[in-house]
Amino acid sequence: MKLTGTKATAFFAKPDKSCAGLLIFGMDAEKINIRRQEVTLALVGVNAMEEMRLTRLSAGEVRKDPALVLDALKAQGFFPGPRAAVVEGATDGLAPILDNAVAEWVQGDAYLIVTAGSLNARSKLRKAFETPQNFYTIGIYDDPTRPEEIDKILVDAGLSNVSREAKKYLMALARDMGLGDLKQVIWKLSLYKLKDDSAVEVADVEACAPTTLDADIDDVLHIVAEARSNEVGPTLSRLAGQGVNATALCIGMTRHFRMLHSAASDPQGPDVGFSRARPPVFGPRKDRLVRQARGWGGPRLENALQVLMDTDLMLRSSRPVPTMAVVERAFIRLAMMRPK
Repeated sequence: MKLTGTKATAFFAKPDKSCAGLLIFGMDAEKINIRRQEVTLALVGVNAMEEMRLTRLSAGEVRKDPALVLDALKAQGFFPGPRAAVVEGATDGLAPILDNAVAEWVQGDAYLIVTAGSLNARSKLRKAFETPQNFYTIGIYDDPTRPEEIDKILVDAGLSNVSREAKKYLMALARDMGLGDLKQVIWKLSLYKLKDDSAVEVADVEACAPTTLDADIDDVLHIVAEARSNEVGPTLSRLAGQGVNATALCIGMTRHFRMLHSAASDPQGPDVGFSRARPPVFGPRKDRLVRQARGWGGPRLENALQVLMDTDLMLRSSRPVPTMAVVERAFIRLAMMRPK
């Protein structure tokens, strides 16, 4: 069974203990690792490892000895309590082994928790877990942490009295931080407010947040493509502080807009265009790119590519120019070309 959106978030918050197993997959390895830890802890408890009720296997170990998975599912330990078998880093190559484990699972066996990288809709591994009613699959995508997830982390950290503005600030931080880093900030905040019953305010969050946040080139690509011109300058400043040069930014933006233009030019529309892309695009990232391509349209994308070509030529010219300022001006101009 496939879980998405709020159902997936609810499952992570309170896993269904009647389930037999779970496949967690996606590009964000950090988020997958955190979710795997959360689910395992909720299903078998904090002492599972010490009481030998938790078996962790790598994909390499399973590949060498396929019987390890079934042995871990069927083995009865000395200590009472629920058991779990975790297989980390699985690929479609392990699909036959894990499909057999799913088919052999009976009531009383250990939970089967599997993590994997990016898997497309035709993945055999996904089908092995999506077909049975008591097994689940959840895709983890590189999206900002949801508001309900932030609320849960605040509750877990003992922070129930948080002002609306402070929550908004935490949501803004979540757009630029990974889930693990955001958790660290919130737990640091809980220590900062220890024995202080007053509401958490923006100033409290600022005191615990990192002074500088890392940015990724993808951040500025989406900012420009989504016409968020006011965010271009701060994001470029962070990227420059990380050592990213102007030429790399221009090349990345050109590649992004060429991809949007190619999809927008598809006779059957950008949705089909991104499905034909190589490598293929799917999941929430595809939905986001489709919205961008439709928002721009073919003619505006052609104009945007011309601006980027002129900017690239200026960066490569022999004349001394303030490269980052040139790129910032071009990106702001692009962001203002698309109607909001």
